[in-house]
Amino acid sequence: MDRATSATQKKGGRSGRIPAPPAPETTAETGLEPQFLLRFVLKSAYATNLETATALADYVKLSEAVVDEVFEQAKERRLVEVLGLADPRRSIYRYALTATGRDYAIEALQQCKYTGPAPVPLDAYRAQVAVQSITHDQVTPQSIARVLSHLVLPQGTIDRIGPAANSAKALLLYGPPGNGKTSIAVAIGKAFNDAIFLPRCIEVDGQIIRFFDPIVHVALPEEEHRPGAPTSDPRWVRCRRPVVLTGGELTIEMLDLCFDPVSNTYEAPAHLKATGGVFIADDLGRQRVRPIDLINRWILPLERRIDFLTLHTGKKIELPFDQIVVLSTNSPPHELMDEAGLRRIPYKFRVPVPTPTQYEAILTRCCAAQGLALPEEVVSYLIQDFYPKTSVPISASHPKFLVDHVIERCRFQGVEPRIDLESIHDAVENLVVEGEAPPIERWLASGSRLPSREAKSL
Repeated sequence: MDRATSATQKKGGRSGRIPAPPAPETTAETGLEPQFLLRFVLKSAYATNLETATALADYVKLSEAVVDEVFEQAKERRLVEVLGLADPRRSIYRYALTATGRDYAIEALQQCKYTGPAPVPLDAYRAQVAVQSITHDQVTPQSIARVLSHLVLPQGTIDRIGPAANSAKALLLYGPPGNGKTSIAVAIGKAFNDAIFLPRCIEVDGQIIRFFDPIVHVALPEEEHRPGAPTSDPRWVRCRRPVVLTGGELTIEMLDLCFDPVSNTYEAPAHLKATGGVFIADDLGRQRVRPIDLINRWILPLERRIDFLTLHTGKKIELPFDQIVVLSTNSPPHELMDEAGLRRIPYKFRVPVPTPTQYEAILTRCCAAQGLALPEEVVSYLIQDFYPKTSVPISASHPKFLVDHVIERCRFQGVEPRIDLESIHDAVENLVVEGEAPPIERWLASGSRLPSREAKSL
């Protein structure tokens, strides 16, 4: 057994893929109350005009056996009637709502307009989150190096970021803007390998919480069904571990359930959609809420890994808080929160500005990505002249910014893209708010350059 496998088993007590939740074959196995299930299936039939159990089962993501069982209950209550055979070879019957059944379905739609994939019960959601908890997954030096390979970062970055990711505890990234904090945060989520299962929606006391969001959840192809293995429950979607990014728009209200009075359903908050993955609060300090208030909101979730959300009825529900919270800020941490707040963030990593050698490496990469040669005098002008004389802070984001400006300038002039002193001088003017960029005349014939130093990537 190798060290990585051993570490994974010690941490999570398991290795290998996460099993899919099995499909229920009876109404009892769905975990939903019979009355809720009856209302849900009949209002779906009314809204879609689907007549067979086969078609309706595909729509609500339940097995045909479950829908047949619901129809049998509905027949006993004279809510549906049999119209005849839709496919005599397979004994598939056509059903229609009776007048009483239509009134029943309309009343159910008035209570909640949602139709579509059936929800999973809250207890099933909690159980699945526990099985696939991010605390069970394991990143390795190789996986962190892979997801950070597109960045030029200080030596030792992997050894700092890796343990923070494996701890599944809060991480604070801070430092001057434009040097890769957000890129690092997003990369952490990509370092995990497990595919997990997320519900399309959750049922709580007859209320429906919409969960699956194609904007933030990356669905994966279903695994090939193995002979003898149980069929997977289509109410769950096989996904990558989610990475949810929020910025200055984040408010305290966005960290609770959002009730839609039109459909009478709830939308899961952003951090709940990040369950099993990474939740990023970017640009901390630019939100309309104080950073310390955000930290105070998460004191209990961060320490006990549970959260409480509130229904519009006033009832609070307990949910697992199973994600890595990454806070990213351009401000000094002590300006945003007190010692008590900082204590609740066990991992802190300062992302510094690049050294001249690292800056040159980044600029070289950006040019190479566009198939452009990088003249020596351009590097010398930027590092020896432009930044020292303008006091513009050096930033890892500048190389791509400059290369993009050069390409747009050449495209406007109708010439082949080319990096030279004149085009770079024009590009850096966009970095200077007050004053002007230093002239380039002394570099035109100089050809002098900084002593070559190998950039230390990662």
